[in-house]
Amino acid sequence: ISVLCDAEVAVIIFSPKGKLYEYATDSRMDKILERYERYSYAEKALISAESGIQGNWCHEYRKLKAKVETIQKCQKHLMGEDLDSLNLKELQQLEQQLESSLKHIRSRKSHLMMESISELQRKEKNLQEENKVLQKELVERQKVLSQQVPWDQTQTQTQPQTSSSSSSFMMRDAQLPPPNIGAYPVVAGERGDVAAAAGGQAQLRIGGLPPWMLSHLNA
Repeated sequence: ISVLCDAEVAVIIFSPKGKLYEYATDSRMDKILERYERYSYAEKALISAESGIQGNWCHEYRKLKAKVETIQKCQKHLMGEDLDSLNLKELQQLEQQLESSLKHIRSRKSHLMMESISELQRKEKNLQEENKVLQKELVERQKVLSQQVPWDQTQTQTQPQTSSSSSSFMMRDAQLPPPNIGAYPVVAGERGDVAAAAGGQAQLRIGGLPPWMLSHLNA
């Protein structure tokens, strides 16, 4: 074994008569026994530690299991279930616990409601401020529009008066007779000469017209 496994081997044999026989490899017997005892002690310590850990795990498991069962039982009692196993004192304690829980619940509910009301009031205040700003802008725009409307009406009324005055002035000018520059009174003896002169002037004017207009005049 020592040659095949390259290990240190020690053998101790007692004969039926109690005689001791021993064999050791290159190392001495005491060193081999010391190493054997050391490794055996370490293995025992490891085994005991593992067994202790397993024992602790079992203990913790039992504790946690009992705790879970107690919590489930209390939960059922709070839900109003499995109350037959409770005596009067336990029922009174359960009632006090429920009342205390209700107080905490109502207090928390009131706190949340107050926070909600405060938030709504803050939003309302912001909306009122925005409404005031919008109303102010609306009033300013109405003022500007009210100032522009009379000016437009004044311009509209002024333009018809100007046009009517100019048209009436033109009508009066049209009704007036044409001015006779250098005119003199015509006597009875000179009327024929005037008429003849007028006819000659008309003929001169007609003579300057184009042929197509003369044909229309003769017709």
